[in-house]
Amino acid sequence: MTEANDIARAELVATLMQKVQEDRYPSTTMLDLIEKLLTPDEMPAYVLALQDKLRSETYPSMPMLMRLAELVAP
Repeated sequence: MTEANDIARAELVATLMQKVQEDRYPSTTMLDLIEKLLTPDEMPAYVLALQDKLRSETYPSMPMLMRLAELVAP
């Protein structure tokens, strides 16, 4: 991957992450795209963003719980 491609990918991830933080219910398509583009260094920030979503909900969705479990499972 070229440096220009990496910069563009990082910018897209940052934009999508901002949308995840702003949207009460981010789309699964957007979450799938983020996960496809994430680097290992970006993963902790993404997991924390999803955990913040879970903490804000009285009854978090099972798909979100399962998504997080798959991201952090060894």
